[in-house]
Amino acid sequence: MARHLLSCCSPILPRTNCIVSSLLQCRSHQVTCVAGMSVWEKDKKAGYGKPSDVPTTKMVKDGVKMIGSEMGLFCHEMKEKFACDRLIHIEHGDYEYVWKFHDRDSVEDWVVTADRDNGEGHSQAHFTFSKNNTGLFHGHLSQQVPKDGIVKRTGYCNIRSPTKFMSFKRPENHDWTPFTHLLMRVRGDGRSYMVTLGVDRFFDIGWHDQYHFPLFTRGGPYWQTAKIPFSKFYVTSKGRIQDKQEPVPLENISNLSISIGDGNEGPFYLEIDAIAIMFDESHDELFAYETYEADPAHVNT
Repeated sequence: MARHLLSCCSPILPRTNCIVSSLLQCRSHQVTCVAGMSVWEKDKKAGYGKPSDVPTTKMVKDGVKMIGSEMGLFCHEMKEKFACDRLIHIEHGDYEYVWKFHDRDSVEDWVVTADRDNGEGHSQAHFTFSKNNTGLFHGHLSQQVPKDGIVKRTGYCNIRSPTKFMSFKRPENHDWTPFTHLLMRVRGDGRSYMVTLGVDRFFDIGWHDQYHFPLFTRGGPYWQTAKIPFSKFYVTSKGRIQDKQEPVPLENISNLSISIGDGNEGPFYLEIDAIAIMFDESHDELFAYETYEADPAHVNT
């Protein structure tokens, strides 16, 4: 499955949901044409979003009340920006914690989803604070397909990191440019999980681009530290691996998620102590996959 770019509509075109190659008759203008039609995708959540029930007046009132505290936060951000730069003193072996699950608040901010939340299955998932002072991703993966005549395959559960905000509720992406590896201290059940890095693209043609790499757990009572190079992550769009691969834009990471969908019925658990990023100067690989040049008319079609 590939992304399609049409050259008959505009210089910059969105990703298409469908391409119709047929005779289209426009009655209002009495014009007929034979061409590919590009369908604009206006919803970043691809139809899975839910409308907000908060009235506009209430949103305005709440926003006015927040001006004082948000201005204080903005001043603190400006002072921090001019006072320090973390890139100056980074050396081999240095690492930085991004998420540490050592209290309940750090766990409750994460977003938990499963196929049953969207009416596409019967799996259940939870992300709770364990008695070991860690985050515990657990639940039951179900392969039972709903009898709706639409869903053909099912069975997935996912947790996603919370959105990072600056002052005035402006979303802020993570900048991991100087680092080379993702570190995860986990204790699993022997099943395979998927680590996903989300990015925040400007045009809708890249809204659903994500970068993936599997996380293999050992099982048993022992902890393991997974050290995953960023160069090993591969790009997908709407879950489909793209023909033309590219390195992860580490300066534009919007979120990290962990999912399970290995096709095996039954319970699962993944205990997470912390997630960090690390710099390894001995890792000189820029990208692990082919980045060959090809005819744009034949790639991703």
